[in-house]
Amino acid sequence: MAAARARFRSLAWGTLAYTVLVILFGAVVRITGSGAGCGQHWPTCHGEVVPISPTIETVIEFSHRVTSGLCGIIVLALLVAALRGFPRGHAARLGAWLALVFTITEALIGAGLVRFGLVGDNDSVARALVMAAHLLNTSLLTGALALAAWAADREPGPPARSASPRVRWLVWASLGGLMLVGISGAVTALGDTLYPVEAGALSERLQRDLGAGAHFLQRLRLMHPVLACGLGFFTAVIAHHLGNTAAPAVRRASAWVMILVFAQLAAGVLNVMLSAPGWMQVLHLGLGTALWVAAVLFSLELLNRPGEP
Repeated sequence: MAAARARFRSLAWGTLAYTVLVILFGAVVRITGSGAGCGQHWPTCHGEVVPISPTIETVIEFSHRVTSGLCGIIVLALLVAALRGFPRGHAARLGAWLALVFTITEALIGAGLVRFGLVGDNDSVARALVMAAHLLNTSLLTGALALAAWAADREPGPPARSASPRVRWLVWASLGGLMLVGISGAVTALGDTLYPVEAGALSERLQRDLGAGAHFLQRLRLMHPVLACGLGFFTAVIAHHLGNTAAPAVRRASAWVMILVFAQLAAGVLNVMLSAPGWMQVLHLGLGTALWVAAVLFSLELLNRPGEP
C-alpha cells in the first residue's frame, strides 16, 4: 500500500507539472495567433484527423490539441490510481475526481473557442468572457491536482482541531483574490495580443489605452496591475500572518507564497516596461500559476493542521 501511494504521489505531481506546461503552451497558441490553425473544426483539424500539408499555425494548434488530449489520458490514469490506492472518502480521491471534471470542462471550453470562432483576431466581449472562464477552469484544475498530490501522504479524517471562521474567511478571501487577479490577467493578455503595447512613456500609453477611440480590451489593461498589486500584497500579508505558526510545513508553504507574490509582481513590472513581449507573457503566466498552486498548498496545510495560530 505504501508503495502504491508513493507511485500515486509521483504521478500526481507529474500530472500537475505536465498540465502547467500544457497551459503555457496554450498561451503560445494565443500569442502566435494559432488558435484558428485548424479552422472551426473540432475535434478534427480542417476536417482531418491528422492535417496534411499544414501551415505553422496549424502545427502549433494541432500540437496543442495533442498535448491536451494526452493530459486527459493522464488525469484518467490518476483517477484509476486514486480509486485503487485510497479508501472511499479520502482527499486524494476527491482531488482526482475534481481533476477529471475540470479536464472535461477545459476541453469543452477549448472546443467552444474554436467552434464559435473565438480565436485569432476575434476581439469580442464573448471571447473575453470565455477567456476569463478558461482561466477560472484552469485554476480549479491545477488546484484539484495540487489537492490530489498533497493528500497522497495523508490519512483520511478531519484535522485535530478545526480552523476558526476568521482563518477560513481569510484563506478563502486570499484564494478568491488570486483567482480574480488571474482572470483580469487573462483578459489583459488577450488585449496585449490583439492590441500590442506600443513603445513610449507610461503616461502616453495610458492616454492611448483610455482614449475615446480605444477598444474595451485596451481600456481594461489598467485594471490588472491595480488588482495584482492590491490583492498580491493582501495575499502576502495573509500568508505571513497565518503562517506564523510552529508547524514547519505551514511556515514553508507560507514562505513560498510570499516569495512567489513578489516574484510575480516584479515580473509584472518588467512585463509593462518591456511592452508585454510574448516570452514575458508566458513567464508571467507561469509564475502566476506557480503562485496559485503554492497558495492552494498553503491553504491545505493551514486548514488541516492540528491547532491554530
